[in-house]
Amino acid sequence: MYHFFVGPDQIQGKQVYITGKDVNHIKNVLRMRIGEEVSVGNGIDGKEYRCAIDSFEEESVVCKLLFVKEDGVELPVKVTLFQGLPKADKMELIIQKAVELGVYEIVPVATKRCVVKLDAKKEASKIARWQAIAEAAAKQSKRAVVPQIRPVMTMNEAIQAAKQMEHRIIPYELAEGMSKTKEIFQSFIPGNSVAVFIGPEGGFEEKEIEAAAAAGVEPVSLGKRILRTETAGFTVLAWIMYELEVRCEEA
Repeated sequence: MYHFFVGPDQIQGKQVYITGKDVNHIKNVLRMRIGEEVSVGNGIDGKEYRCAIDSFEEESVVCKLLFVKEDGVELPVKVTLFQGLPKADKMELIIQKAVELGVYEIVPVATKRCVVKLDAKKEASKIARWQAIAEAAAKQSKRAVVPQIRPVMTMNEAIQAAKQMEHRIIPYELAEGMSKTKEIFQSFIPGNSVAVFIGPEGGFEEKEIEAAAAAGVEPVSLGKRILRTETAGFTVLAWIMYELEVRCEEA
């Protein structure tokens, strides 16, 4: 079943209005017909609105609301990925897969070893592009919310922003073993917010690790192998997904 996002004001009683570029996609690409069911989310409340296409207007697809699915598909914790800016198009892959794995929001971080440097004009263009990728990935994975791509921060700004979250971790090759990582992950409670720091290709500088640790960001191990920047974040998200979702199923 195809999944689309609408604004909260587009859900009006028993009618749901799909607008924008999705109208052409539904009409001319998917060639959907009246009566076919679609899944809709407003990107905010975590609910799934199951609808049937009722009519096609010039600038909207009007749907009839069938029922609302309350039990969401979101991770039990809100994970913010503070991702060191990688080279080339790696950020697009990171955003796509992180959204599929349940990330809540992504903050690009300009660390000392980042090769990529974005001026204001390039940053605005990149953020718009990355946000579109996040929305497409959220649709594909039938997310209830569209993760936000925040403006680029410095490492110090990111550390300060993370202080508002209950848990803060930073994968680091010199951290204690996996048993300590497991202990930290098992301390996460549904409803908590979690900050995850991932370095760029060259990793974090020692001073950045020290500054993060001094602010309460806990270094964790992800095993004996060195992971690429585009792999490390996925590993953390997959572990969190397993740990929290298994616990919720067993509760």
